[in-house]
Amino acid sequence: MAYDDHSPSGAAPARVRSNESTDSASEEVPPSAMEPSPMEPLEPAPGNLHDIPLPPPAPRLRVGISDDLRVPWGWLEVALFVILGVIGSVVVTWGMAQVAVRFFGANPADVFGATMSTAKSVVVLISQAILDGLAILYLYLMLAARTDAPFWPSIGWRELRPGPGKIRESALQFLAGGAVLAFVVSFAGGFLNSKETLPIEELLQARVSILLFGVLGVLVAPLVEETIFRGFLYPVIARRLGMAAGIAITGTLFGLMHAAQLWGGWGQIALLILVGVVLTWVRARTGTVAASYFVHLGYNGLQLAGYLIYVVSGGHH
Repeated sequence: MAYDDHSPSGAAPARVRSNESTDSASEEVPPSAMEPSPMEPLEPAPGNLHDIPLPPPAPRLRVGISDDLRVPWGWLEVALFVILGVIGSVVVTWGMAQVAVRFFGANPADVFGATMSTAKSVVVLISQAILDGLAILYLYLMLAARTDAPFWPSIGWRELRPGPGKIRESALQFLAGGAVLAFVVSFAGGFLNSKETLPIEELLQARVSILLFGVLGVLVAPLVEETIFRGFLYPVIARRLGMAAGIAITGTLFGLMHAAQLWGGWGQIALLILVGVVLTWVRARTGTVAASYFVHLGYNGLQLAGYLIYVVSGGHH
């Protein structure tokens, strides 16, 4: 077959060697038909499919878990925290009592006795401050061993609503909400019967005890308790049992942790459990511990202010 050099197809004619006939040249397949196009990759023969490695399976995402619950710790770390907390409470309190007796000349009967004296109240409050610091240290070391991310965002302290003035506005709103919560709880507590004197009232007999309690209650307790309960504990419970159960259980544990201070005042303990539920709900709703912290701060601040007014007015004996 003859090919026209000016053919519109632009295909080059196949050249025939001198020792081949024209018929054989006509049967020769053009190279373009024998060689694959660079735009069309070769497909493997069916017999070689088993030699091709399969791609790794795609990672399975856990559906229904919000980002604020995806934390690098679990029940093991929570159990270790509780065990160390119990041991540390005994050791630190006993050690501070020994320091008070040996280095500050406190009467052993006042420090180790069953009644709450001024020396014993100071020992209890300082021991609580030391335990709070050790709790934060445990959380810091636990997280440092698992992630390179900054500590506070990893433990749940994320930003409130960003933007000019938004953070301050949100903080003031949560503070006001905490103050309203304190007012409601105080009002409801007035209708509940309790023992004549609660343990916390025995603790706050001296001015130095009231001062220490005020500093711890406003500056330390909201920060530490929110970090522990809403930052460390809540994500583990909510991730395993769901948000509603996480809110209820975390709030209940928060109230029961303060039961020793209110022992005998069962209504007050129930109200404090309600406060814990509200604080946990705020953290779950906003996705940040910062929100529940400001509510807690407003709650404790108004409670302390009310107690100081009560003491100054002569209601505290």
